Amino acid sequence: MSESERWKERGVMLRVFVYVFATHLFAGFVMLLFYVGGHDK
Repeated sequence: MSESERWKERGVMLRVFVYVFATHLFAGFVMLLFYVGGHDK
């Protein structure tokens, strides 16, 4: 495996990690909104 292939693979893994982290962060924010909205009454 050449250096460029290894670099591309590392970039893909980093991108997947960032997407998963951002998705979980967004889902947590939405769940927090539902929690706050549900306990407001």
